[in-house]
Amino acid sequence: MTASPTLRVLVDPSDVGRPGGEPARRRSVLLAVLSVLTGTAAIGWHGALYGNWIVDDAAITFAYARSFADGLGPVVHPGAEAVEGFSNPTWLLLLALGKLVGLFDHGTLFGVPDYVLFPKGLALLCCAGILTVCYLVARRVTRRPWLVTAATGLVLAAIPSFVIWSFSGLENSLYALTVVALAAVLFLAVLDGRLRTAKVALAAGALAAVAALTRPEGLVYAGAYPLLALVLLRRPLLRPSIRNAALSVAAFALPVGGYYAWRLATFGQWLSSPAVAKSQSLPALSDFARPGELVAYAGAPAVLVVAAVLAMALARPLWWRQAMLALLVPLGLALFAYAVLESDWMEQYRFATPVWVLGALVGSLAVADVFRHSRPRRRAWLAAGLVVAALPSGAAYAESAEEFRANPNISACYVADRLGRNFNAYADILGLREASLLLPDLGGSALTTRLHLVDMAGLGEPRIAEFIRNGDMAGLRDYVFEEVKPTFIHSRWPWASGNGISSDPRIARDYHQLYSYPDDDPPNGDWVRKGAVPDQATLAELRRYARTEVERVERDSRTATYPLRSCGDTLRPGQTTVGQT
Repeated sequence: MTASPTLRVLVDPSDVGRPGGEPARRRSVLLAVLSVLTGTAAIGWHGALYGNWIVDDAAITFAYARSFADGLGPVVHPGAEAVEGFSNPTWLLLLALGKLVGLFDHGTLFGVPDYVLFPKGLALLCCAGILTVCYLVARRVTRRPWLVTAATGLVLAAIPSFVIWSFSGLENSLYALTVVALAAVLFLAVLDGRLRTAKVALAAGALAAVAALTRPEGLVYAGAYPLLALVLLRRPLLRPSIRNAALSVAAFALPVGGYYAWRLATFGQWLSSPAVAKSQSLPALSDFARPGELVAYAGAPAVLVVAAVLAMALARPLWWRQAMLALLVPLGLALFAYAVLESDWMEQYRFATPVWVLGALVGSLAVADVFRHSRPRRRAWLAAGLVVAALPSGAAYAESAEEFRANPNISACYVADRLGRNFNAYADILGLREASLLLPDLGGSALTTRLHLVDMAGLGEPRIAEFIRNGDMAGLRDYVFEEVKPTFIHSRWPWASGNGISSDPRIARDYHQLYSYPDDDPPNGDWVRKGAVPDQATLAELRRYARTEVERVERDSRTATYPLRSCGDTLRPGQTTVGQT
């Protein structure tokens, strides 16, 4: 007697003939735990190569988390205007909760500053969560889910892009966990014949909402459930498919719409300041070729071999083919989101994190299935092909990781030292109780400054964000020199060439230069407003400080170890001592 199609879906064929009993279950649980721990440990080991490095953009969220936890509301530092200078509310919420319970922004944990350990610890937990979800998916369709899980973890551990941005202090790990959880809900629902149920529709919509509130491009995952329902549509199922697709969209729209309503009521605009400043535009046709960058990064031979294996798995009568589509739809949305986003100035493909997770899971499942249904000789050829294809990728990954470790994107500690503590010292020399600073880097400076910060990049300054969006650099300069009139200005490449502030003739008219980068054209460095300097002796003291302490920070920042270290047990407003304490 043959099993009915329904029975084939509800009963995992890989369980047929498998020995049962309590010992087998204990062994299965042990292997599951070991596979998740192995993958997580490998990812954590790779993350540890980057030491205490936290990218400065992450410190912007740290500053907002501090303000929310301290009851100040959405301000980047005490006394600042309420501005939505962040774009990751769910990650911010976790950090604020960490501060409230004493795990973040208080001091050290196990001898490590908690502003380093807590976000990196959260990232490691999210990576463990990702692999746990992968195991839950793999155990339904493979004989050895622990092997698929461990393989997925090791692949992710090898990809610098995934590890770097997961442990950067940013929200990437939480975002990836949310997206893979959404994919798993759809996958298991298809296997169990529950896709067109209200419970699954609501769960998919809610997870899509979390994704959208973790990263702005997470909005695309609102389409995951409706798209999958459309791909698997059959005429008799048209009405329930439409009903549940609407239910999923409603579950997504309620929390996301509520957040947008709060944004409009609080800030008077539909978009956050970072979204305005980054000038996201409608995609051009050429943008849809951008996923090719990820193919080149991952290694074309490896991608082609895995794609061929996936095609082999789908070409045969795969009993869980429709469930595989439940993974491919979110993967397609992840690639679409990467394609339409404006290019990022940071290295290592910061916006590709969900692509790596879903791609590694799909590839591992396909390889496991083809191996299982292949004869020994074919398995040998397949294994050899995978090894040969992986070698160039592994070599490129190792080189990429080493290059980034030697010269990572701008660290929060550099900004805290250079734009927070150094400018606090300038203000102390001048005896200024109140002063303002125009600068392009807002993270570490917001955590350590006692000055009023004016964000040259527009993330925390709506007027400047509008000038940048409209390409009105002349208007931006007029706003700076005629309205803001900051006490201090710091400019560096590439901002000077973009906005022209440091080459505007009004900077020589109104400001003394304290520090300059000798090789930059146009000139960059530090300036102080002439009216803030009482006499030539004080100006000489400011320049003497710049030649010694500011130059020391710049010199140290060019060493290999500086970006990987912490910058003190705490980051507090008013600090003037630079370096690790």
